[in-house]
Amino acid sequence: MSDNKFKPFVAPDMMMKELTLKSILLGCIAGVIFGAATVYLALKAGLTVSASIPISVIAITLGRRFFKTTILENNIIQTTGSAGESIASGVVFTLPGFLFLSAESGGKDFFSYITILILAIFGGILGTLMMIPLRRSLIVKEHETLPYPEGTACASVLKAGEKGGDFAKTAFLGLGIAFLYATLQKVLHVISEVPAFMTAQANKVFPSAKLSGEITPEFMGVGYIIGPRISGVLVAGGVLAWLCLIPLLASLVPPDVIAQQLVKLNLLASMTTPGSGTNGFWDPVNHTFGDFSTAIYQAYVKQIGAGAVAAGGFITLLKTIPTIITSFKESIGSVKGGTDKAPAIRTERDLSFKVVIIGSIVLVLLMAIVPQLPGDSVWQKLLIGILVVIFGAFFVTVSSRIVGLIGTTNNPISGMTIATIMGTCLIFIAVGWTGKTYEPMALVVGGMICIAAANAGATSQDLKTGFLVGATPRSQQIALFVGAIVSSLVIGWTVQLLDTPTEEMVKSGVHHAIGTAGLSAPQGTLMATLIKGILGGDLDWQFVLAGVFIAITLELCGIKSLSFAVGAYLPLATTLPIFIGGLIRGLVDWKQKRSGIKLSAEEEELGKGSLFATGLVAGGAIAGVIVAGLSVRKDVQDGLASISAEPGITGMIGETGYKLLGVAFFAVMGYMLYRIGRQKQVSIDKL
Repeated sequence: MSDNKFKPFVAPDMMMKELTLKSILLGCIAGVIFGAATVYLALKAGLTVSASIPISVIAITLGRRFFKTTILENNIIQTTGSAGESIASGVVFTLPGFLFLSAESGGKDFFSYITILILAIFGGILGTLMMIPLRRSLIVKEHETLPYPEGTACASVLKAGEKGGDFAKTAFLGLGIAFLYATLQKVLHVISEVPAFMTAQANKVFPSAKLSGEITPEFMGVGYIIGPRISGVLVAGGVLAWLCLIPLLASLVPPDVIAQQLVKLNLLASMTTPGSGTNGFWDPVNHTFGDFSTAIYQAYVKQIGAGAVAAGGFITLLKTIPTIITSFKESIGSVKGGTDKAPAIRTERDLSFKVVIIGSIVLVLLMAIVPQLPGDSVWQKLLIGILVVIFGAFFVTVSSRIVGLIGTTNNPISGMTIATIMGTCLIFIAVGWTGKTYEPMALVVGGMICIAAANAGATSQDLKTGFLVGATPRSQQIALFVGAIVSSLVIGWTVQLLDTPTEEMVKSGVHHAIGTAGLSAPQGTLMATLIKGILGGDLDWQFVLAGVFIAITLELCGIKSLSFAVGAYLPLATTLPIFIGGLIRGLVDWKQKRSGIKLSAEEEELGKGSLFATGLVAGGAIAGVIVAGLSVRKDVQDGLASISAEPGITGMIGETGYKLLGVAFFAVMGYMLYRIGRQKQVSIDKL
């Protein structure tokens, strides 16, 4: 089927309400909500899930029922809203790295609301700009060969909404359950937040091995969505780190040596200063740790994991070289064939290619003159701007084609960002820019490319949805610009809110909540580690290289190393509940297979289990943001402490009983997810 024979759901000659004020406003609200939830989830777990499908569900539920929106208006709601989620993931994966750069670089000074806002808007606009000339070549001409799975699924949701399909009840049920669970856990403390069981350091057979789980709704939901295979590889990395490497190092490395390493990494003030929970509670009097497991993780295993993630991301990128070459050729061909003549057919009207050229030039000039961005002179900033546009044009193309084949969730954004940072650092070295003062500049380039590539991947899915339902591309592109700007206003605020330390943290000398156990920001830490290592040369390469060769070993065994590496980098408390969600999905799929039920990938995306899991992710993450925001105030902290049920419960059943009670609540939620996942699926063809 050629593109000129394709018939969208809404005919090109049909005039229907599309880019309206109510569709833009509803889309912005959705973008704000899912953008904030993505910030929270990405800071905690280093993972995100696509928000396009749940936003489509919201659009056909709230928009069509209460605001009488058309299918094209619902598409604008989904298009505008998805920009927030994609930009949030790009921001959180890189910009927290400002906090982890060398102290002499002044990186922490750039971790401000204004700087985050500027970079988020610039990166989001860059990703949308670069997709304008690519739409016809990737979305239209390759309609048969690039399925864009999330975009196709969203189109099915919107079509089903027109035919009376009702997906929303299950998703909203999951959201409600997640809110109730989060209230019991984070406000009333009926449910333990992180049940942990650890062997003693004195145990000669298996010292300081820790089994723990942050038993939250969002982690279970993420695991169900990504499935048993990826979640299994993810937790395998955690098993290696927490049940292999840490017990081994605990039996070999003396406490004083561990403490000296923590001092070197600026995780401990000095050998004579008592430690906090972030560094294992160092006791300078008795020369021991209250939590050897955490101390060893922070001192050694985290750097090994960083090396594995860097290598895994780079290997993933190398595997896509044929796609990269093809995509770049298509991009050049698309630009050469570009025209500014407005097509007569509504469904073929894009924004003018002049917008791309002028917009790119304006971005470079703005980056050169905005004082909130790093750089000692206009010329330095000008070079940064040029690098951003060059790398952006390249990786936006790559990102768009890759998500067309394998979906947004599997987009190797980390690998692209790592390659960008390495290339930028090498260019800096070539022009003589070496040393710590150039670290923030390198992170700006990597951050903007990460944001642009993430936004381009989501934008591609949106444009595919629009192509299938019969949207006007120009209207979608305008909505994407609006969504990028509005969501950025809240993304920066959410990051700053979550970064606000509690009073206890400040007393312990911790001035940023990001980077602590609760908000580890794994990707941002990795980017900072790479930049410091290349420009400064003071990296502990022995640990990083150990991680690199772990990744290479896995690839030689035929296992995708990036997921394993992320698992080795993250606490087991994060990956274990995700794996449990994946196990539930695997059990549901196995039962369906035994029953002879065969579902298309599209129907699996829209199944009741997936929608309930989406509700768990959204509800749990949003509740986490709300509680984190409230906990910043001292009076609210005292109020929450006064209503905590934890002291009473532990008094009755003990500490271990309290932990087991939390596990029981988590198991009940898992059983609910299983039962809902087993309910009869609704065939798309019947809607």
